[in-house]
Amino acid sequence: MIDVQNSRDNRGVEIQKVGIKNLELPLIIQRKNAENQIVWANARASVSLPAHYKGTHMSRFVEVLNNWREKNLLGVDIQGCVTDIAEKLNARCGYLKFDFKYFIDKVSPVTKITAPMCYDCSFEGILENYGEEDEEYQFFLGAKVPVTTLCPCSKEISDYGAHNQRAIIAVKVAYEEDSHIWLEDLIEQVESCSSCGLYSILKRDDEKYVTEHAYNNPKFVEDVLRDVVLALRNNPVIDRFEIECESIESIHNHSAWAYQQEG
Repeated sequence: MIDVQNSRDNRGVEIQKVGIKNLELPLIIQRKNAENQIVWANARASVSLPAHYKGTHMSRFVEVLNNWREKNLLGVDIQGCVTDIAEKLNARCGYLKFDFKYFIDKVSPVTKITAPMCYDCSFEGILENYGEEDEEYQFFLGAKVPVTTLCPCSKEISDYGAHNQRAIIAVKVAYEEDSHIWLEDLIEQVESCSSCGLYSILKRDDEKYVTEHAYNNPKFVEDVLRDVVLALRNNPVIDRFEIECESIESIHNHSAWAYQQEG
């Protein structure tokens, strides 16, 4: 049977990334001090394509991902999966990203009621120069952490009260291959930089606590970003990071926003 993808292309254009996106599949994720969690994930995978190849083999991406989806190693890193993709498709570069919902059991601050809290998280792996002496691999761990921010200016100028709102702190961190960061630890560290964390369930005593805690801990979006930057800088494991903080304002028809990238 004729393999059209392997036929020669004469236009002289090398493609940086070609592959598949929006592939939905279940993954087994390792959790810190808990049983593994099966998550629904949305996958994007690609490889580089030499100029003389007409096309890549799309089905091979799905074959590799299907073989890896039941491996617990996805909770640690995805290097093996990216490497298999590059090898299977005879590519010099490989890319893979999983976006998924991750649940952490969170305890309310006063009544100590436990309920699952959902976070948008991601695993991202980039492989360059596969099979060569200068081969490079980089893994990124990502999380979007919803929090509360309370406006310092509003508190200062008002006779009573202050406007507060939900904010989203999106972080993406990279670290050496022999190191590891749990999602639980990353989320907890980021959340601690806000006016107050969020909870799935709050009774009246809990609501009193979070309201007063946020009031006593006012922060602009700039304050939150700077505190997260310092926290990640002081983490000896992390060598690169990207932070985006968006405060979904409650008294404005726009969001306040701040961004920082280092490493």
